[in-house]
Amino acid sequence: MPVTKHVRFELRLLLPIVAFGIICLVPQRAIAQSSDEASPERINPSRFEKITDRLNKWNVVIGAGGIYAPKFEGSDEFEIQPFPMFSATFGEHVTVDPRGISINIYRNQSFSFSTKIGYDSGRDEDDSDHLKGLGDIDAGAVIGGKLTYELGPVELFTSFDKTIGGSDGLVGTIGASVSHSYNQFLFSAGASATWADSNHMDAYFGVTKAQSVRSGLASYDAGAGFKRVDFEASVMYVTEKSWLIQGQVGIGYLVGDAADSPIVQDAFQPSAMLMIGYKF
Repeated sequence: MPVTKHVRFELRLLLPIVAFGIICLVPQRAIAQSSDEASPERINPSRFEKITDRLNKWNVVIGAGGIYAPKFEGSDEFEIQPFPMFSATFGEHVTVDPRGISINIYRNQSFSFSTKIGYDSGRDEDDSDHLKGLGDIDAGAVIGGKLTYELGPVELFTSFDKTIGGSDGLVGTIGASVSHSYNQFLFSAGASATWADSNHMDAYFGVTKAQSVRSGLASYDAGAGFKRVDFEASVMYVTEKSWLIQGQVGIGYLVGDAADSPIVQDAFQPSAMLMIGYKF
């Protein structure tokens, strides 16, 4: 069964905490070298120092999990969907995961700024009978940025994502998270609010006259503004052999023009996720 596009949206909310936990809890693996294994006459270790150095900077995690989430943003129907997990981080600068590629451009003791290239999967009217007649929202490329301020275990952030193609929308998020590690556990919690421009709101929550005729929903014009608030909590356990298990629950609530849209069946949007992975 394919993963629906709203499930992919829920994963974009959950994955940042997954990646943060991997970086915080799982130590770097050194690639050991022994002078007893080969003599200088046979192998010159300096030839491999740069390669070893680079490999030692990579954190790679693969795994799989399942997510329980609404069929689309605003749906009152839920489904359980499996998903693959992949995350590769090079040092503190480059991260590749299902959200796309993120590059940390600037970082000091408290502030950091990163840019990203990713994609917006859009929405299929086949995701739910309630969407019939609304048509599909095409996928599009996404460029974005994120500014973060760290204050001990607390992280404050603001981010923006611009979709090129598809909805052509602009989405911004402000939020905060806090994390605490204990032995092999990492406990995290966060809250955020998401704003969207009129292009995004019209695409996902607006109903044109033509769509109204086809779907039976009332015509509706959704304007720019805050569209939802989210709260998440998670716990991650990392074994001594680099296996990790994470469970997370989230509560989302649609607000403003998004909540008033005839497309929305329920403004309350809970979700839950369970994942297992292995770090190389």
